[in-house]
Amino acid sequence: MWIHDMFDVEKPIIALLHLDALPGDPGFCGSLDTVLEHAGDDLKALQDGGVDGILFANEFSLPYQPVADIATISTMAYIIGVLKSEIKVPFGVNVVKNPIATIDLGAATGAKFGRSCFSGAYMGEYGLYTSNSGEAIRHRKALGIEDFKLLFKVNPEADSYLVQRDVKVVAKSIMFGDFADGLCVSGAAAGCEPDNGILSEVYSVAKPRNVPVFCNTGCRHDNVRDKLTRCDAVCMGTAFKKDGIFNGRVDVERVRSFMDIVADIRNGN
Repeated sequence: MWIHDMFDVEKPIIALLHLDALPGDPGFCGSLDTVLEHAGDDLKALQDGGVDGILFANEFSLPYQPVADIATISTMAYIIGVLKSEIKVPFGVNVVKNPIATIDLGAATGAKFGRSCFSGAYMGEYGLYTSNSGEAIRHRKALGIEDFKLLFKVNPEADSYLVQRDVKVVAKSIMFGDFADGLCVSGAAAGCEPDNGILSEVYSVAKPRNVPVFCNTGCRHDNVRDKLTRCDAVCMGTAFKKDGIFNGRVDVERVRSFMDIVADIRNGN
């Protein structure tokens, strides 16, 4: 499985590096230097804590836009470019709700993988959202980055399919044609764990295809042993922050204690 080759471990833990609000976002603090400083501090804490990968995301570009501003994408590329010499683990990117921009950012920064809603039609607080996997796959090829892994969200946080479908059918459909490199199963919002039944069902249909399944939200110290029996890897952010608060800064001791549990699991304990 490609995740073992990329991260060189079983059950890799990919940490979300939540960038502060960026220029143009309502919550922008007014100082890009401050945003960059926070990103650098969080990167150091995550890597010192022992995570296996980093996923840069504009998590605080609230409210999210179906088409990200050029300023958002440019600023993310700038921040990653400044920090790149300090990145010691494989990294990925996610321009929230913007699959094509995620691929563009991956090409610009040399990221190894990208996470997004690369397929499906949804509705939620931000209105209707329709993605185009055919466009995304062709765009990746046109940019000459076929090795850039695409992690498809099976059930995006806070959004619902316009027509409810069986999750196994959705997972099989996403994998059709072998273009999905990974499947991400989410909870109802950032920091909320996915339903164990849904996670297990997606895992059951993906495993025979050798497509890794990611617990995409809500993995914590108290549930990681259970979650890792139902998936191949984890994407997580909130549990690594001070007091487990979504809008806090990364706490290196929380990262270390979590990765100690993961090391124990990998050793068969």
